[in-house]
Amino acid sequence: MIRLQDVARVEFGSYTYSSNSLLNGGPTSGVAIFQTAGSNANDILTEAKAQIDEFAKTLPKGIEPVIMYNSKESLDSSINQVKHTLIEAFILVFIVVFIFLQDFRSTLIPAIAVPVAIIGTFFFMSLCGFSINLLTLFALVLAIGIVVDDAIVVVEAVHAKMEKTTLNAKDATIESMSEISGAIVSITLVMAAVFVPVGFMQGPAGVFYRQFAFTLAIAILISAVNALTLSPALSALFLKNPHAEEGKDGHKTKKGFAKRFFAAFNIAFNAMTDKYIKSLMFLVKRKWVAVSGLALVAVVTFFMIKNTPTGFIPTEDQGFLLYAVNTPPGSSLEQTHRAMQEIDNIVKTDPITKNHYQVEGLNFISNANASSYGAGFIRMKEGKDRGAVQDLNQITGLMTQKVAEKVKGASAFFFTFPTIQGFGNVNGFEFMLHDKTSGSMGKLDSTTKAFLGALMQKKEIAYAFTTFAAGNPQYQLDVDNAKARQLGVQVSDLLQTLQVYYGSSFVSDFNRFGKYYRVMVQADAKYRNNPLSLNDIFVKNNEGKMVPVNSVVSFKRVYGPETVTRNNLFNAVTINGVPKPGYSTGDAIKAIQETAEENLPRGYSYEWTGMTREEITSGSQILLIFAMSMIFVYFLLAAQYESYILPLAIILTIPLGVFGTILFINMLGIDNNIYVQVCLIMLIGLLAKNAILIVEYAVQRRKAGMGLVESALEAAKLRLRPILMTSFAFIVGLIPLMTAEGASALGNHSIGAGAVGGMLTGVLLGVFVIPVLFVIFQALQERVTGVPKPPAAPGEQKKLELETA
Repeated sequence: MIRLQDVARVEFGSYTYSSNSLLNGGPTSGVAIFQTAGSNANDILTEAKAQIDEFAKTLPKGIEPVIMYNSKESLDSSINQVKHTLIEAFILVFIVVFIFLQDFRSTLIPAIAVPVAIIGTFFFMSLCGFSINLLTLFALVLAIGIVVDDAIVVVEAVHAKMEKTTLNAKDATIESMSEISGAIVSITLVMAAVFVPVGFMQGPAGVFYRQFAFTLAIAILISAVNALTLSPALSALFLKNPHAEEGKDGHKTKKGFAKRFFAAFNIAFNAMTDKYIKSLMFLVKRKWVAVSGLALVAVVTFFMIKNTPTGFIPTEDQGFLLYAVNTPPGSSLEQTHRAMQEIDNIVKTDPITKNHYQVEGLNFISNANASSYGAGFIRMKEGKDRGAVQDLNQITGLMTQKVAEKVKGASAFFFTFPTIQGFGNVNGFEFMLHDKTSGSMGKLDSTTKAFLGALMQKKEIAYAFTTFAAGNPQYQLDVDNAKARQLGVQVSDLLQTLQVYYGSSFVSDFNRFGKYYRVMVQADAKYRNNPLSLNDIFVKNNEGKMVPVNSVVSFKRVYGPETVTRNNLFNAVTINGVPKPGYSTGDAIKAIQETAEENLPRGYSYEWTGMTREEITSGSQILLIFAMSMIFVYFLLAAQYESYILPLAIILTIPLGVFGTILFINMLGIDNNIYVQVCLIMLIGLLAKNAILIVEYAVQRRKAGMGLVESALEAAKLRLRPILMTSFAFIVGLIPLMTAEGASALGNHSIGAGAVGGMLTGVLLGVFVIPVLFVIFQALQERVTGVPKPPAAPGEQKKLELETA
């Protein structure tokens, strides 16, 4: 009886020997967990951590699990940061409102509006299927500064009414609401309308915009309902007429610090208001100054936008680095191992490193196994423990430079994970080079190298590389089909035999020790390590005779790639890279486009892939969405004012805010990314709100018979305080975003800087331009429809009714 051990060497071994893994220098086995579409990442990672802790109890001594990367950690850090920001923003907004209203009872009313709107928003978020994530939490931070606006308008109007009259809180509230309800409804509709076009956005950018914008819109609508119902009721209950409080005891009481501060504040504010009205009178008389200033700001803004670096989603610091290693084509796993050891020695001694994991034989860019590639993963220490260099882009650049200087015979490029995973494995830019001529792989390889060389000359590119190499030594197997037919050999049998000898084959499986094992068959190494081994292989023909394989097969030495990528039916090469510090991905995209026009030969083209493709797609959408939002607001205002002319007094002030947004992000070195673009959409509503407060009241005064200029000045004077109060409350509420640190710092800074800059210039410049524009466009409107007639007095109205009857 012949046993298997008589003709073969049988052993337990690895399923594959094409790769090797090391963790902190010791042998390891890595496991990656990916969530399915629609699942909750937080739930999965929480349960996975619990399962790992349970599994660790059963491991032998000296073996322990180490979590290299857990996206939940950066997510939790980001969410905790935003939670702190929510609390800080609420406190700061409360303080600003208290300074303006100067009464705890009055301040309590807008403060109550915040939890009412936030809690109500959570309810509707659940109905819409939104989760609590960074986008929705960012929206809620902004909502704190916005939802108090309507309540502040109510409280301030009631205060102003009681200051001028002897009405009690209830009567003052009823009379004030009759004047401002229209403005509140108008503001709410406008601020909600700007987000309607966002629902038409497609792709990942659409997900960003929808969750952010719709969460904010829900909070705004709830705050409006609150301002029309709860806030007036609270005003009637809480507020007291200041005239009734004065001199109640017949003598003046000693003023404390708070009262002295508020008195000084009011004196300064009134003096500023007087100077403001005088400035408006000057501008109304010389309208060309305001109009020219507005035009100048619009032109400057246009050129600033063109020259501002663009981006998509900022690459946040997730405390994790990865690097791709290339050794010369044809390198064995042993050669790659030696190179990886040299790189690992550099990595483990760097102050940034907490844990370091490397996989030899893995090309994670193309998700393929090949002996000449390697990959490394670095779990970084906390920010304060990383050493002198803290910036992530500088760290990756320095690590790449260190390896290039100290390791010969291999190249390594360091990256971070993209902030939003699923669009490539690395941050930076990504595109594919196409060969539309169906040329050789060698020509594609040489063209790619020449193109990369040209790219590296660009000032915007830190480095660009590809893992494609067409110089790997290979053997081409040629089968003589005619001779195989003569000898009765089936080509399928021939190829299967060669597969078993040279490539291995799965033939069976069995269970043992409670585990499942595969049975793999392959010729021993010494029988397949050179082309002469072909002489010792035989294949059975259709007559049952053994035919030498070398009689129908020959080897030919060739060179080619390990893997071939095809995109849109063309041979393609994937190219990755990162921009230099100080340049954005938008700058890199422009540099690549210029280089392609100058250097790519005829028959070659490129196509954007991964996150870069989404960045370009979203950039083309944002202009359309911004324009649609403006149009929505315009027609909404046209319907409210029954005029196509007067809404221009509101719409034309929006460039004043855009100017501030672009100015601030340029000053702080922030690119024009998706968060900034969301701010620009939001600013349409916020700046329109301020304009509506002035225009709405001015229209009322004009209809009451007041002169055109007088109505504009009166509206500006009465609405200056609520405009500044709501705007500064919003701005101060965003300060925590601008100073945030941690995993979502760049997103915080982008939103904070964009919104603060836009509101600051939009308000400070807008309060001077809006009344002038009202005078201009109301005068044009009256040329068409005539001067509005004031309502008849009650006695005259009754007489008119009797005559009509």
